[in-house]
Amino acid sequence: MNQPIGIIDSGVGGLTVVKEVLKQLPNESIIYVGDTARCPYGPRPVDEVKAYTWQMTRFLLKRNIKMLVIACNTATAVVLDEIRTELKIPVLGVIYPGARAALKSTKGFNIGVLGTIGTIKSGAYEKALKSINRKVNITSLACPKFVPLVESGEYKSAIAKKIVAESLAPIQKSGIDTLILGCTHYPLLEGLIKNVMGNNVKVISSGDETAREISTILYFRHIMSTDNACPKHQFFTTGSSSMFSQIATAWLEQEIVNTETIYLGDE
Repeated sequence: MNQPIGIIDSGVGGLTVVKEVLKQLPNESIIYVGDTARCPYGPRPVDEVKAYTWQMTRFLLKRNIKMLVIACNTATAVVLDEIRTELKIPVLGVIYPGARAALKSTKGFNIGVLGTIGTIKSGAYEKALKSINRKVNITSLACPKFVPLVESGEYKSAIAKKIVAESLAPIQKSGIDTLILGCTHYPLLEGLIKNVMGNNVKVISSGDETAREISTILYFRHIMSTDNACPKHQFFTTGSSSMFSQIATAWLEQEIVNTETIYLGDE
């Protein structure tokens, strides 16, 4: 089954999932769509997030994907169940994998969640965590300035260091021992986040656990790639292809030059 895996995100954040898929499933081809022109999704109304996510989904369905990964936490919270019901192929979000990873890590069951306004407002992580362990204590914090930092390529700058420190101040003394990066953009700020939170807080990204779950689904559905040739990856963005390629090349640690700018408004 040598069809590609489709991965969608509001921007470049889903590349954190792509990185883990490339590592864990090197024979699989990936088609990625990042809606950078309309990013961030976090502050947007639910109806807009649904519409935009469906546009990306339909774009990928036309390219004969065998599985869809919604790598945007906001979109996962809003429209995962709806898309999963409508599509015949497997559809995976990033919230439950992140929740499971956090519960494996925590010692005191005091877990923090960082996310966009939309993700935090939805309560999706609280629901996921409590559905697995009702005794867990959850401290949630919206960090609306993080996604623009990453999308602008400023995630390693002195400005980023200042913004991360200021944003995390409300949870520094909250007593959490595990912190979920509840937005796939946030792992690009992971080093700064760890510096602020200190060594006693385990920082969890959903990318690793999501890639494991993708592998499991492909295996049990008997749709893993059987092609020994080099996989073909395609990257699409609704914004600047040069900015996307620059961030993708740095994060994936391989040259990404074939990014194509697309328009999804009429899809």
